[in-house]
Amino acid sequence: MPPSPCVLCKTNRAVILRPKDHSKLCKPCFLSVFETEIHHTITSNHLFQRGEKIAIGASGGKDSTVLASVLKTLNGRYDYGVELVLLSIDEGIKGYRDDSLETVKRNAKQYDMPLTILGYDELYGWTMDQVVEQVGKKGNCTYCGVFRRQALDRGAARLGVRHVVTGHNADDVAETVLMNLLRGDLPRLSRTTSIVTSTPSAISTDPNSHTNIKRSKPLKYAYEKEIVLYAHHKNLDYFSTECIYSPEAFRGSARALIKNLERVRPSAILDVVRSGEDMAKLVLSSDEGCEGACASTIPAAEEEVDGCGSVNGRSVGGEMASMEQRLAQNEVVAEQDLEVEMTINHGSGQRHDEHDSGTTLRKPGKKRGGKEKRGQAFLPKKTQKQVMGQCKKCGYLSSQEICKACVLLEGLNKSRPKNGIELGYEADTHRIANGVNDLQMQVD
Repeated sequence: MPPSPCVLCKTNRAVILRPKDHSKLCKPCFLSVFETEIHHTITSNHLFQRGEKIAIGASGGKDSTVLASVLKTLNGRYDYGVELVLLSIDEGIKGYRDDSLETVKRNAKQYDMPLTILGYDELYGWTMDQVVEQVGKKGNCTYCGVFRRQALDRGAARLGVRHVVTGHNADDVAETVLMNLLRGDLPRLSRTTSIVTSTPSAISTDPNSHTNIKRSKPLKYAYEKEIVLYAHHKNLDYFSTECIYSPEAFRGSARALIKNLERVRPSAILDVVRSGEDMAKLVLSSDEGCEGACASTIPAAEEEVDGCGSVNGRSVGGEMASMEQRLAQNEVVAEQDLEVEMTINHGSGQRHDEHDSGTTLRKPGKKRGGKEKRGQAFLPKKTQKQVMGQCKKCGYLSSQEICKACVLLEGLNKSRPKNGIELGYEADTHRIANGVNDLQMQVD
């Protein structure tokens, strides 16, 4: 059987079966298509501005290494006019992060980009090894995620950078969508599915404040397998060992599910990502926390009238929104120990098969012939609008008075032994030892 030609150039031999759509490509065409798609993501979402200084969150892994390589290539090819620097966070995990940072240092020389390394120990007084020793392996990813997110902002503020790009890919976003669904945390979808995950704070006028940091994900629609293929065929230098604490993370279960879906349906990853974007538009008050800024980051081509309704025949968002409102009302009713009487409209204006449609609420135990008012549905109170402010302790962007990082640190520090006790014990030991020596000298 003759070798298959590349479906694009029709001349070279196909050596790559593209994971995203199973198209057969030659090496040059695959590299070109991959870079072109990243360029389209950047330009269609207006991620960069000329003259902007951008920090690349570099961990030494395949995602951040490919991101740095692609951005350097595209910046030279399409003249974005941006300045690229590398920013690495040292979580303090021996046998993992110390080795990966050596890769980052090599990347900095290879790509001719300045590198800044910021450690948890310097920022918080804790390394992740110490945190895991204190709290155990379950739940440690919560600490690391919160600390790392804030550390990137603090590092960017030190560098005078107001835009950080991360190597989150389509698989990561799909996993996050599933995790939020499994947790029942739909309001978070608006932030997690947006290609710009954070916008500058409106409450800070200081340009050097770490509340004025924007993050974006240029690799949002790139498959993890294609990132690996790109790194392989470009001979990129990256660190491939997994974090020693990550197997205990809940994300691992979502990742396994995504991989199983991808085997059955290659487009499943992007399907989950697009579904998450559509659901984010339908969640009530999904963008209140960011004053609508998150909604503006969704590509214009993806925005449809009435939510996720589109020419593909999907249901319009108005129906889903009204259904969600009815469900929310029923939940409030159930909490207050009320009964929900569903009625159906048959056009005759009579109850059930004879009266008006609507929802009738009544206290349990009351007879139907009682004097309760009918036809009045219980409306739940509107949730208070979330306003972004600054943490009173560290000044970090937060919707609460005290940010989550400070709360976690407070819990860790309460459990940490006081240094003064240890020093006092050593001093007492020296005094006792000196006293014993004096006594021995007197006896002699």
